[in-house]
Amino acid sequence: MTKSSESNLICVGVLGGSFGVRGEVRLKSYCAIPEDIELYSPLSDETGKTFYPLVLTGTIKSGFAARLGGVETKEEADALKGLRLYARRDQLPSLPDDEFYHADLIGLAVYDTGGALLGKVISVQNHGASDLLEISGPGLKTPVLMPFTLAVVPTVDLDQGRIIADPPEGLF
Repeated sequence: MTKSSESNLICVGVLGGSFGVRGEVRLKSYCAIPEDIELYSPLSDETGKTFYPLVLTGTIKSGFAARLGGVETKEEADALKGLRLYARRDQLPSLPDDEFYHADLIGLAVYDTGGALLGKVISVQNHGASDLLEISGPGLKTPVLMPFTLAVVPTVDLDQGRIIADPPEGLF
């Protein structure tokens, strides 16, 4: 889940275009329990000004078929392809101490265990195995992908806005 830079909204899913000819949409959920996305309805766009009531209608490859309020035709559904859907942070469950919303990690400074600044988290990615922190910073020609595991990232201090990392040798 990622955070909208405009407000206290967390991205919980994205639309993949139409499903069928009656205005249903393809929906990819970013929620830990994918079907929970329906619990946060109505969802908004990134601005938080346009809201979409959401009802899941079925499970499809890579997500769900869903109905969005106000979307009645295939053309209207296709026009929303790529739209990111957001829930307010206060709608989402609180997390245990060792879990974080991706949105909370983006922008944190990353230091090694000796206190040297490695860079800043610019995104959190997951390609199927585990989360990776994408880190950019001074002295880095290209961003570095660092595993987000307890062994590599022993400390996340949201109050201080920093991560203490023990990256594998040669990563930086």
